[in-house]
Order: sequence, then C-alpha cells, then structure tokens
Amino acid sequence: MSFIVRSAGVVAIAGAALLGSTATAAAEPPNCTLADMSGVLSGVSAGMSAYLFTHPEVNAELSTMTDMSGEERSAYMQDYMSANPQVQAELQAIRQPMTDFRARCGMPPGGLGMDG
Repeated sequence: MSFIVRSAGVVAIAGAALLGSTATAAAEPPNCTLADMSGVLSGVSAGMSAYLFTHPEVNAELSTMTDMSGEERSAYMQDYMSANPQVQAELQAIRQPMTDFRARCGMPPGGLGMDG
C-alpha cells in the first residue's frame, strides 16, 4: 500500500473519530453535571443566607412558611413578592445563577413561587 493511501486512511479515521466525539459533546449541555449544580447551589445558598441575615425583617417574614403546605407556601410567596417588589428583585438576582443553570441544562423552573 502506498504512503499516500495509508496517510489518507489515517486522516479519514482520525477525522471520523474527532467528528464523532464533537457531535456527542455538542449534544450534551455544557456544565450540567451534579458537581456543577452543587457548586451553583452552594453559591446561591450562601448568597441567600447572607441576604436573610442582613435583612432580618424578610428573614422573619419568610420563616413563617415552615409549617405551610407546598400550595400554601407558593401562594404566600406570590402574595409577598407582589407586595414587596424590591425584595423580589433582590432575591431573583441572588437566585439567577440557578435559574440560568436550569435553563441551560433543560431543567424545569423551580423554587419559591417567584418564577414566572
């Protein structure tokens, strides 16, 4: 077999391997592993904790939800956020990294009755 034919065969196989792995990688959303989600959640959790400690009135108000059912909690949050748009904007900003993660990774929206 000539050098050119062997070289062309190697190039074709290498190209197919690269294209195959690229297609597989492109099909999966970037940074959507459990480790990625845990990192995002830890940042959001730290931000939420800091916010609630520095806004004791919001912390006290939202802490009343602990004994509510999921439906009650959702309705309460919607009412509270409607009545307190500044708090809603601040909490949405804190939660934005998780909202972005969910959208990028094809997950449903979630949490706190603030999604829209």
